[in-house]
Amino acid sequence: VGSHKHARTMRTSAAQRHQSGASPQPNLHKHARTLREFRMNLFLLFSLFFTFVLPPRVDAENWPGWRGPRGDGSSLDTSIPLEWDGSSGKNVAWKTAVPGVGHASPIVYGDRLFLVACLEEEEERILLCYDSRTGKQVWQKTVLTSPLETKNKLNSFASSTPATDGELVYVAFQEVDGNMVESLNTSKPRPITSGRMVVAAYDFEGNQRWLVRPGTFASCHGFCSSPILYKDKLIVNGDHDGDSYIVALNKASGETVWKRPREHKTRSYTPPLIRETNGRTQMVFSGSHCVVSLDPNDGARHWKIDGPTEQYVASMVYDGTYFYMVAGFPTYHAMAIRPDGEGNVTDTHVAWHVTNVRCYVPSPSVIDGYLVVADDRGTGNCFDAATGERFWQERLGDHFSASLVTAKGLVFFLADDGTMTLVRPGRELEVVGTNAIGEECRASPAIADGRLYLRGDKHLFCIRAGGGE
Repeated sequence: VGSHKHARTMRTSAAQRHQSGASPQPNLHKHARTLREFRMNLFLLFSLFFTFVLPPRVDAENWPGWRGPRGDGSSLDTSIPLEWDGSSGKNVAWKTAVPGVGHASPIVYGDRLFLVACLEEEEERILLCYDSRTGKQVWQKTVLTSPLETKNKLNSFASSTPATDGELVYVAFQEVDGNMVESLNTSKPRPITSGRMVVAAYDFEGNQRWLVRPGTFASCHGFCSSPILYKDKLIVNGDHDGDSYIVALNKASGETVWKRPREHKTRSYTPPLIRETNGRTQMVFSGSHCVVSLDPNDGARHWKIDGPTEQYVASMVYDGTYFYMVAGFPTYHAMAIRPDGEGNVTDTHVAWHVTNVRCYVPSPSVIDGYLVVADDRGTGNCFDAATGERFWQERLGDHFSASLVTAKGLVFFLADDGTMTLVRPGRELEVVGTNAIGEECRASPAIADGRLYLRGDKHLFCIRAGGGE
């Protein structure tokens, strides 16, 4: 205020001098320039304050695909609550009924949440869009209508988590062709459905942009191949009991960019993890009797590890030093792999390997030097990520289907009965809290913009500090 008053006084004095014929004071322009500099310095001071003193908002992070923005279940969110209750409604912002059945995770981009499901009586696979802030359904689209495929009782007909780049939403299902084939890689041969993989893209208004069928698919366990985005490509794992493949599609058109066969022709369900490491882009995933690193640009192989088992479901994680794999069936493993190999590195690049954890479906997390693993049977495990030493193994739930997520330095274990156990990783088990949603949950959680999203068997829940306030 004083600066404005001073400038107004200077302008008045100058005008009086001009009317009396006096020469303007040479310091007038100097004072005006000083005022402008003062205002600019004040603006810069406030800018620096908000940049360096106040922490940036990280709770606006999207959850655009399988296991979130980094594909490893990690969230930078610092504002989600650590307590909620589905019965009382504590910190439940909204709860909305979801049509059909599905185990795919929700994905979130801004104010839009996307989910897939199957209307079993109608034999329709659908894509749903919700307002992520209110839970109101915005639209529902039928992607395909097809007879239901053969599957494992723990699978669903809509288990592949969608992906989005903020412009299009990408989904994947199996389309049955009406034929029955004999199952492969099973202890007792039995007839199963055969068909094709269907991949489709929709815009945020629900308009289908393209739909393609990049390859065949048959499995006694059903379908679950979550698409992964990389630059201008959409990559989908086609491991199945037949002519298996991994394929990269042009995300704008659906056209095949490259397609690579998988030599062992065995079902697996692991989405790739893509990282820039050791001077190259590595797309690493387990499945079909091996662990491989491919170049996502053209599908060329960097390195391979044989085995250590037949089938894989859990996706891998990376901590800047090692890639970590957990599997599987019929034998169980946890393994750390050095990423700088070339060719077959089975005998040279396994940093550590243990067989004392029975993890098959849930994907692990690596956080603060610990590899944390959820055993399907309901136990949690914590390993030294550098050495493979197991610090503890404790029961934390009835059964785990969902993959782990991490936020605020904690690991979130979601059991099938909808109970979430929050654990601080360390040499000793530290349970920070246990929260129940009151409904069975088999889909992995999503975290976005200060909210935790849980897909139950019947409803979608949004957990937020303060609930719906």
